[in-house]
Amino acid sequence: MRSKRCRRDKFLTEGVRDLGLTEGMAVSELLNRMASMGGFSVSPVAKAVDILEEMFRDEDYTVFLSFPACLIATGLRGVIADLVQRGYINVIITTGGTFDHDLSRAWGGRYYHGTFQADDVELHRLDIHRLGNIFIPVEDYGPLLEARLQPILSELHKERRRLSVRDLSEELGKRLHDEGSILYQTYKRHVPIYSLGVLDSAFGYQLFLFAQTHDFQLDFWKDMRELNDSVFEAKKTGALILGGGISKHTVIWYNQFRGGLDAAAFITTAVEYDGSLSGARLREAISWGKVKEEAKQVTVEGEATVLLPMILLAVYERLRGKNRGR
Repeated sequence: MRSKRCRRDKFLTEGVRDLGLTEGMAVSELLNRMASMGGFSVSPVAKAVDILEEMFRDEDYTVFLSFPACLIATGLRGVIADLVQRGYINVIITTGGTFDHDLSRAWGGRYYHGTFQADDVELHRLDIHRLGNIFIPVEDYGPLLEARLQPILSELHKERRRLSVRDLSEELGKRLHDEGSILYQTYKRHVPIYSLGVLDSAFGYQLFLFAQTHDFQLDFWKDMRELNDSVFEAKKTGALILGGGISKHTVIWYNQFRGGLDAAAFITTAVEYDGSLSGARLREAISWGKVKEEAKQVTVEGEATVLLPMILLAVYERLRGKNRGR
C-alpha cells in the first residue's frame, strides 16, 4: 500500500486551480495564473514565455529567429520588426518569400483581409492572389517587385558582381524608410538575414532574371560561413522558431555543430505523425544533437499570429522595456 501511494505521489504534485480574471490584468500575470489552471494548451505557452525571457535577458545568448514567409503577409510583420528593433534578435533565418512580402508592403503594396472560403476561380479572373485569408492584388506583388528591384540590382552591379543573401538584405534595408519593415529594422540593428532557399520566391526569380543579362552571382558560401561563425562564436545559442520547413532546419542544423541549442521555443500547427520537419517536436531534435539533452525547450501547438503577440507582450512586461544593447 505504501509503495502504491509513493508511486501515485509522483504524478499528483500540483492541484488544478480555477482561473479568476480581473480588469486591467497584465498579460504576463494572466499567463502565470493560466499555467496553474490545468488548461490543455496553456502550459507550453507559459513555458515559452519563461524560456524567451531568459534568452532575451541573458546577453550571453546568441538568439536565432526563424519563420516562413506567409507570416509576413499578415500584420505579424510589424510584431517581428518591433522584436528586431528592441534588440532581442541576433540572427534571422527565413524563406525567400519574406523578401517578397516585406518589400512589396514597404513599397506601397496593398494587402487585404480575405477569407479561406473565397472562390479562387473568381479571384484569378479578377487578378487577386489569395494567401490563406489574405488577398493580394496581382499588381502589388510580382509586377511591383520587378519594377522596383531591377533598377536596384543594376545599381548594385556597378560595384559588386557577387553578393550574399545577407549582403542583399542590407543593401535593400538601407534603401527603405518603413519602420514596419523587417529588412529596414535588421539593417538598422545590424542583424543578418540568411535564406538558403531564397531562390524559391518572386524575389529569387528577379535575381535569376537579372543574372540572364548580367555577370551576377549569389554567394551562398559566404552566408554559410557566417552562419557557422555565429554558431561557433556563441557562448550560448537560443532560438524562437515559428513554423517549420527550411527556416527551422537551418537553425537546428547549424547548431548541431556546437552540440545543439541551449534553449528554444517552437510554435507550430503541423502534425508529428507524418514525419515532417515542420511537425517534428523539439524533443526529436535532441536525438540528432541539434538541441542539447539538458536544453530548456518547448513546442507550442498553435497558430503564430494568435500566439506570438501574446507571448512576446508577456515577455516584454517581465523585462519592463529593457532592450539588449547589441
